[in-house]
This record gives sequence, structure tokens and C-alpha cells, in this order.
Amino acid sequence: MIDDVIDDRALVARAAGGSEAAFRTLYRAYVRPVYWVAFGLVGDAADAEDVTQETFVVAWRKIASLRLEGDSLLPWLATVCRLQAQNRLRARRRHGSHAALDDQIPAVVDVEAQVVQAQTVAAILAAVERLSDLDREIFRLCAAEGYGYEAAAASLGVSHGTVRNRLSRIRSRMRATAMETETP
Repeated sequence: MIDDVIDDRALVARAAGGSEAAFRTLYRAYVRPVYWVAFGLVGDAADAEDVTQETFVVAWRKIASLRLEGDSLLPWLATVCRLQAQNRLRARRRHGSHAALDDQIPAVVDVEAQVVQAQTVAAILAAVERLSDLDREIFRLCAAEGYGYEAAAASLGVSHGTVRNRLSRIRSRMRATAMETETP
């Protein structure tokens, strides 16, 4: 955890000095969490991607004057993201999103496909519940929260190789579970 503090502070300082490599490292570390914050706020994948991009554009413009208050850049990015999402939602209301919704809503709903998809999701969730505690945490951190191998390993107190190998096996199991559920 202390390494993360030093890394964020050092990276923010370097990025504030104009280091594109430092900013790229921060981007890679936080793009997934920022995306999920955005998605939770706007509820649409395309809008969430735009809000995420806008968040990092603002971050690049303002990082030179940023005074990092905490240990992590994420709270500040989440605040910027929230403001960008609010702007997106206001624009959506102002310009009316009904026409866009009409284009996105299918004319025919495939109930069978929805049932199969729901069954697949239920089977995967059940398979995740059957994993060991460590595997479940690796799956949560890497697959759901977007942690890299190193960050997940540090968080769990295991080696990078352990996370990589276990996650590979977990993903194989989840693919097999999905394929079993989808085939008639």
C-alpha cells in the first residue's frame, strides 16, 4: 500500500512536470475504475466511454496545478468523472435523448436469447461462488475491478505468477461454464 502512495505521488509530480509517460501510467492504472464510475452514473456504455475520455482530458489539462491531497489519484479522478457525467446527463436532457433511444430499442425482442443469457449469467455467478476464497478475490480484483496482476498480487499478498496462473484457470472455467449453458 505504501508503494502505491509513493507511486501515485511521484507519477502525479512527474505528469505535472509534463511527463507523458507518467500520465500514461496513471491512465492505465485508473481508466477501468473511472469507466465503471462513469457507467454507474450515466448508465450507458458509449456515454461512459465518452465521460471517461473527457475525465482524462481534464486531468491532463489540470494535473500541473493539482495538489494531491490523499494517497491516491482516484478520488480526484472520480470527482472529475462525476462532474463530466453531470454535464453529459444535462446535455442528454437538454437535447432530448428520445430519438437516440428509439434507434437503440430493437423492434423485436428475442425472449429465448434473453433467457439463455440470464441462465448463462446465473451459471457463471454460481461457478464463481464455488471458487476458493483466494480465487474469488483474484477474480473480483482482476475481472470485476480491473486490477493488473501486480496490483492484485500486492493487495492479496501473493506473487504475480500466482495471480496470473490462477486467473488463467478461472477464465478457462468461466468460458467452459458459459459454453455449457449456451449450447442446447
